[in-house]
Amino acid sequence: MRRIFRSVVFAIAVVTAPLCAVAQRTEGEQMKVLPQAELDVVKVLLSQERAWNAGDMNAFLSSYEKTPALIVISNGVAHGFEDVEATYKKNYPDRASMGNLTFSDLEPHILDDRFAMATGRYSLERVKNKGGNASGTFSLVLEKTAQGWKIILDHTT
Repeated sequence: MRRIFRSVVFAIAVVTAPLCAVAQRTEGEQMKVLPQAELDVVKVLLSQERAWNAGDMNAFLSSYEKTPALIVISNGVAHGFEDVEATYKKNYPDRASMGNLTFSDLEPHILDDRFAMATGRYSLERVKNKGGNASGTFSLVLEKTAQGWKIILDHTT
């Protein structure tokens, strides 16, 4: 009986030792599980990043609500979807000027059933003669529509 007990203890030790090692490597690191609504906001940004990097300006712009109330603040202020669209297409007329966009440090926050905000950082890598690299921060306000979350205010620095 004692031998069986020792065998069981040994087997448990062999099985759990790797798990303890993994726990030690990740101790202090926190993983945050986002609620579905926050994940849906992040998906909007990831789809923008994907569209931008594919050179698809129209798909990138589809994340903005097509309304005269849309405001984008960057090097200036663009009012309404048509103005925002024209500004983006003027400032990024071709694939090379768009470069490669990466979002990081994304923090979505659901404000209520209809509105959310998100903050994050962006990094734009492109050749010098097409504007060079750029990086900064952004804050967004999104509204939940029948088509999903849409950006209604974008402040990028």
